[in-house]
Amino acid sequence: MPLVEHLRELRNRLAKGLLAVAAVTIVALVYSEELMQFLTRSVPTCPKDVVSNGGNCAIVSFNTLMAPFSTTIQLSLTAGLVVASPVWLYQLWAFVAPGLHRNEKKYTYAFVGAAVPLFTAGAYLAYLILPISVKVLISLTPEGSANILSLGDVLDFTLRMVLVFGLAFELPLILVMLNLTGVLTGRRMAGWWRGVIMGVFVFGAVITPTTDPVGMIALAGPITVLYFAAVGFSLLNDRRRRRNDPDAELDDDEASALDLVPEAVGAVEPVNASRALPEQATGEHGGAHRLNGYDDIT
Repeated sequence: MPLVEHLRELRNRLAKGLLAVAAVTIVALVYSEELMQFLTRSVPTCPKDVVSNGGNCAIVSFNTLMAPFSTTIQLSLTAGLVVASPVWLYQLWAFVAPGLHRNEKKYTYAFVGAAVPLFTAGAYLAYLILPISVKVLISLTPEGSANILSLGDVLDFTLRMVLVFGLAFELPLILVMLNLTGVLTGRRMAGWWRGVIMGVFVFGAVITPTTDPVGMIALAGPITVLYFAAVGFSLLNDRRRRRNDPDAELDDDEASALDLVPEAVGAVEPVNASRALPEQATGEHGGAHRLNGYDDIT
């Protein structure tokens, strides 16, 4: 296909993806208030006749004149990108797929099929522990001080937690894909288990801003289970690979094992002498006679 045709197809794919994002963004603008209430449900807001005093509740507000407009646009665009992701991801895949081999397409289908539910599970888990995180953070407010939170900051915090949890759940899938492509072996991943568990729990403690271990365990526990599941799958895949090809796990500069035991030599088979000339075949060559297949003069 010429370069102009590729650029034209890319333009059409991008146009379809942007139209889907724009359509969902317009719908999100209509229901922006409901979306804001849904995403700020984790904040223990104060009743109308109660002023925030201490760490019991908080008042969600807009701090600047342009904050309502900018927050609504940001929330609607985010909803458009997330909800319309199947459309623009399919357009991206349809543009790239013709240049892939059959096994690469198979791996891509498997990756996308597993990545979507893993990301959804991580995002849902983040939404479940958000009320605990927000309540712990608000409880640190000293008595006599009021919690007046910016709605933009609350939405940023919520979306950041959802994205971090969703992407963290993709770590085992990345390890599996590295094993399928031959970059990592299951034995090597199994040897990292102490460091991986330590790193996952430290990551869970840092990314969940709570003083209690609930948030840390809620994130680190499922990732640890998924990591060992990825290690088990990789070990089984390595065993299958060794069975089909014993030299599959060798490095590029590593020699394969050679069998240097000499084989037994069989009995010598007699070979008839070739007869190149008619005189040699009949034995008549200037009166010379043949002896054992050779001329006398030789």
